[in-house]
Order: sequence, then structure tokens, then C-alpha cells
Amino acid sequence: MRKLLLHPAAKPLVFVLCLFPLAWLVVATLADQLGANPAEALIRATGDWTLRALCLVLAVTPLRVATATPQLARFRRMLGLFVFFYGVLHLLSYSWFDMGFDVADILRDIAKRPFILVGSSALLLLALLAGTSFNRAIKALGGKRWQALHRTVYVVAGLAILHFFWMRAGKNNFGEVALYAAVLGGLLGWRLWHRWRRPQPAPAPRGRTPAGIR
Repeated sequence: MRKLLLHPAAKPLVFVLCLFPLAWLVVATLADQLGANPAEALIRATGDWTLRALCLVLAVTPLRVATATPQLARFRRMLGLFVFFYGVLHLLSYSWFDMGFDVADILRDIAKRPFILVGSSALLLLALLAGTSFNRAIKALGGKRWQALHRTVYVVAGLAILHFFWMRAGKNNFGEVALYAAVLGGLLGWRLWHRWRRPQPAPAPRGRTPAGIR
């Protein structure tokens, strides 16, 4: 498995697999298979795939640690960019089919409906994370600041769940919301537990200068 994950074709294959949801939506649209309200189906589907991609990217580290497969980490950046990609498609679907790309109406709708404001905030954070996901950004920010910034992905997860909850509140349909909340809560809980049990460095002996400090 580790050799397969390091194979030159592994990343292109994952890239193609991540495009499958988009390909399915395009085919379903052309074949008129999205039901009585295709616009709503596209808005909902792109939002669902954004959440699924978010769950997947947050599962990379737990899977890597649990299976002792560090090679999984090489796919995390690509998966994170696909979260942003499907989030942008979700926004474009809403802006086009619901608002007709009327910027003034979109801004009024964001201010009027809290669940759209929350979703927009999540996408803005995702844009920041996507824009700083490259090696140059890591060097410019420094490792610690870059890691602190990218931990806000859990803030994105919380906003995404809140957006989904408020959207479904009008229909009193919370089954899928509870499922995604449980998955994301479990992944966040694993991260907190893992950080808590991580051994802390031993303090330097009294009367001696710690190594590396002059």
C-alpha cells in the first residue's frame, strides 16, 4: 500500500477521482436527471460534496497515524484545494440559479439570512487557507504561524455545520446534519485527544543553560 501511495500515478488518480462528483453533476444536468428542480439540486449537491471533501481532508491525519502510513500526507494539500473548489461551485450555483449573479441582491441576501452569512464566512476562510497552501506561503509565514493559520480549518468545519443546520431548520430535517456533525466532531475530538496525550518536552535542569540557547 505504501509503495502504491508513492507511485507517480497516485496523485493523478486521486485528482481524477475528486472530479467524479463534478462529472456526475454535469452528466445528470445534460441528461435532465436532477428532478423537478435542477437548480436546487445543483446547489444542494455542490454543498454536500464540499462537506464530504472537508470530512475527507480532516480524516487524512487520523488515518495516517492510525495506519502508520505517512505517505497519505502527500494527498492532503490536493484534497484541501478540492474542498475550496467545491465550495466555490456551491457559491456559484447559488449566485447563478438563485440570484442571477445580481451582486446587490446577493449582498442583501447575505445580510438578511444568517445561514448564508455563515456559509460565506466559511468560504472566505477556505480561500485564505487555499491561498496559503503552497510552499512559498509556508516559507513566508514561518512553520508555526502557518500551522496556526491552517488549524482554522476546524473553524471552517464548525461554520459549515452551522450553515447546514440553519439551512435544514426550515424543513425540520436534521438527519444528515447530525451525521456530518458526528463525523467532524469525531475528527476534531481525535485531534484534541492526540494533542493532549502527546508527551511534553522535559524541562532543562536547573543551573544549566538549555541546549541551543546562548
